[in-house]
Amino acid sequence: MVSRRKPTKKSKFLGRRHFGVGNAKNRRGSGNRGGRGNAGLHKHKFSWVTLNDPDYFGKSGFVRPGKKKVPTVNLYEIDRKAILNKLDKKEGKFYFEFKGKILSTGSVTVPVSVKALSWSKNAEEKIKNAGGDINKFEQANKN
Repeated sequence: MVSRRKPTKKSKFLGRRHFGVGNAKNRRGSGNRGGRGNAGLHKHKFSWVTLNDPDYFGKSGFVRPGKKKVPTVNLYEIDRKAILNKLDKKEGKFYFEFKGKILSTGSVTVPVSVKALSWSKNAEEKIKNAGGDINKFEQANKN
């Protein structure tokens, strides 16, 4: 004898036009969804964006215009090079040339003649107290 199952709602209506979906016309294609993917986030999907992804629009932070990074070197680095004889000697002084800024961290124990683009006031004092001198390094004009 063939056993028959009791028909369920799903088996009864599967394949019919409106089973569980209402108007079949409104189930078709991406046009009914308001576009594919992220289309319409500025317009008709804006409330979804503000609720679910509030950081989607806009920028954050600030970059200061015209900020240039200048290479720097500290006095203790110059002193270390002089002690290890890694600098040239001219007229009884070690000679150090640097296209950047000299900072005053550390101290100088030997007389050093320094040529640089810029330096701090404390660095100038420490170099002169050690018997050295500091001069401006002329930078070539960029034309």
